[in-house]
Amino acid sequence: MPVFGSRTAADQRFTVNLSILFTELPLLERPAAAAAADFTAVELWWPWVDAPTPEQSELDALRDAIKDAGVQLTGLNFYAGQLPGPDRGALSIPGEESAKFRANVDVAADFAASLGCTALNALYGNRVEGVDPAVQDELALENLVLAARAADRVGAVLLIEALNKPESPACPIVSAPKAIEIVDKVNTATGLGNAKFLMDLYHLSMNGEDLPGVISAYADKTAHVQIADNPGRGAPGTGSLPLGELLDQLTKAGYEGYVGLEYKPGDAPSAESFGWLPHEHRAA
Repeated sequence: MPVFGSRTAADQRFTVNLSILFTELPLLERPAAAAAADFTAVELWWPWVDAPTPEQSELDALRDAIKDAGVQLTGLNFYAGQLPGPDRGALSIPGEESAKFRANVDVAADFAASLGCTALNALYGNRVEGVDPAVQDELALENLVLAARAADRVGAVLLIEALNKPESPACPIVSAPKAIEIVDKVNTATGLGNAKFLMDLYHLSMNGEDLPGVISAYADKTAHVQIADNPGRGAPGTGSLPLGELLDQLTKAGYEGYVGLEYKPGDAPSAESFGWLPHEHRAA
């Protein structure tokens, strides 16, 4: 399996997404599993898909598991509905889902703050049949403004992510330029400047976007990067994306943030999917 050059690996700070890796283990065991694989940083989708406001005991148990493992939480999604599943976010969905998102905003921000996490990802959500897209976009901006203010309160950035159209055909945020448009709208509305781009190279490649061009155009507005190979959304080296070259370009463009490992480990245990990355380069 191809391995990044040692310089490429040494220049990056990798963080393991515990909502797609180590899922063969219970949630509370995953931080320690990442630490056992020599990683020091982790990220999460909102772990309670049916509970935007879980019991404090559940929040405390996850916080303690992360602290006890000695890993840093680097990113957290706001409530996003059934993810994985049919949903792609909640904040633009009128009614109950929007209400759940709003109820979650301060809960997620406070949980992130309790662990020194400074990046909160707000997934936009799907178009709803029979609802005017302009109505959804207005609601989305209102909710993103609330999220940006909550993130600012705890010293965090608000991440806006572009998904990919083949896998998320009802999501309107399926290109880098569209995500940047939303970033700019939120920053204009709040005046805070803390809305940033989440550049997921897998999603952008699935859209057929010019990845070097995206990096050149938007590296300065990017606060987080996620990777998986394409095709297959597997580990680096299982597909054809030149991820080493792309990460080198990001570094040269001034990107110093984390690189989230958001890939499917395949049929083997997750710990066996990191052979492409030498142990000495796993600590963030």
